[in-house]
Amino acid sequence: QVQLVESGGGLVQAGGSLRLSCAASGRTFSSYVMGWFRQAPGKEREFVAAISRSGGMRNYADSVKGRFTISRDNAKNAVYLQMNSLKPEDTAAYYCAAEYAQGIGTLTRVYEYDYWGQGTQVTVSS
Repeated sequence: QVQLVESGGGLVQAGGSLRLSCAASGRTFSSYVMGWFRQAPGKEREFVAAISRSGGMRNYADSVKGRFTISRDNAKNAVYLQMNSLKPEDTAAYYCAAEYAQGIGTLTRVYEYDYWGQGTQVTVSS
């Protein structure tokens, strides 16, 4: 099992940047595909970004491509989401997710992940 704790959320003006971090417990972090999802009030949780176990493959939602960057540090058991050029529509609770996997790819659907953090709020003001 793995436990996930997100941090780094906050209030930022449109056009600004934030860096989210997700700290994972456990000794086999490099065996997990990692993802970031978000959920705005009244909306379903949606995919933001995912990264393969080695970090060699990354996927992004079209809405964040070119603005957000996912990365991981397997030595530190951590995954990050650098968010630039933030927009008011990026406002949501952001969740880190993990799934034990043996392949080399990523996972982009909510139901594919078994482990979730508690979320961190990101609010972008106009």
